[in-house]
Amino acid sequence: MPTLQTLAARDQILNTLAIHSRGVDRADATLLGAAYHPGATVDYGFYAGPAETLVAILAQAQKDAPPTTHRTCNCWIKVDGDRAVSESYVIAHVEDAQTQRMVLGRYLDRHACIDGQWRITHRQYVIEGNTNRPNTAQRGDGAADLAHYVAQGAKRAADPGRAVLALYAAEAAAQASHSGEPIMTDPSETQILNALARAELHDLCMAYARGVDRADEALLASIFSEDSVVVTGAVNGSGAEFARQICAFVSTQLDLCFHSVANEWFEINGDEAVGEHYALAHMVMNGQDIMTGGRYLDRYVRRDGKWLIRNRTFVTDWNTTHPTSLERGGFYEALTNWGQFGKGDPVYAHWHSLNAVAA
Repeated sequence: MPTLQTLAARDQILNTLAIHSRGVDRADATLLGAAYHPGATVDYGFYAGPAETLVAILAQAQKDAPPTTHRTCNCWIKVDGDRAVSESYVIAHVEDAQTQRMVLGRYLDRHACIDGQWRITHRQYVIEGNTNRPNTAQRGDGAADLAHYVAQGAKRAADPGRAVLALYAAEAAAQASHSGEPIMTDPSETQILNALARAELHDLCMAYARGVDRADEALLASIFSEDSVVVTGAVNGSGAEFARQICAFVSTQLDLCFHSVANEWFEINGDEAVGEHYALAHMVMNGQDIMTGGRYLDRYVRRDGKWLIRNRTFVTDWNTTHPTSLERGGFYEALTNWGQFGKGDPVYAHWHSLNAVAA
């Protein structure tokens, strides 16, 4: 069960993960480097060694490239004192003049709190899959109408977001300096309990994604109550039935499976709660790239002090199917850390490494 201390640690770590993505996408070596402690190391497959070297490599490679986005989500964080480990899903949009690529992967990070600052001490990048299609992006005066109404992303000082954030920060600082002493109010006991409950419910959703994507039946079954009901279309039944059938399907019918979860919303009422989460599921099956956008509608119960999923219904909003464009060579050849189904995936050794350090 999370404590207030672990809740605060997780909050700082989440911010650090966001800083890393922002640093890459803006080709800002200073910002990117701020995500790591001095002496940190990385393993991206194509490069393994000091993080400061990777920071220089990425900043240089990105500075003249078209805009990129690294959407980091599914952040599952385990804290033990001043050490922590995390698993995060990342969807990176990368393009050149000919090709738009969507790269699916995970960050397996170790973190430490040194001098009150949580930062990364080691990162392993694991690639899951990718899509590669002709570039149809439209930018500038010749673009679609949308380009005339929104700012266009760029790198370094050319990015309009830098000026916008600087303006907002200056306005906020000026307002704060004229507003006198901040009013400090202690949160109510209910607010604290709800925040701790949301942290546990978040972890349930992260366990669900890992359980399906790694075809881990035991993990998946452990997050449902004994009287649970799951309705996904692919499998409808109890949580135990769902875990058994979906893991068998994933491991025998799919080449890869990747569930990205965002827009997490919870409403808590004592030992009962409901939630809604947006999901982006990408699969490769029978030579097809299948992507589905939808939502998980959940009911949760707390039994014997542990939150579990009582009901989960999946609502699909859209989907696409194309001949697969998955590549493992060419652009991706240097990325040698690939995910896999089962306990051979590197996340399991990574997840248990915190216990090994503590021992």
